Amino acid sequence: MLHYAVVFMVIALVAALFGFGGIAAGAVEIAKILFFVFVVMAVVAFAIGLVKKR
Repeated sequence: MLHYAVVFMVIALVAALFGFGGIAAGAVEIAKILFFVFVVMAVVAFAIGLVKKR
């Protein structure tokens, strides 16, 4: 999941470099969503791991 967020961020940077503002903005939004989904899933997995240790 984090890999896809990084890929979309790179796409956004390249699009912005070449002047495609709309595509860059869309790719940034997708990257943000994927990153936050990754963070939530990581926190949930960490919490489940702590609960299972007890």
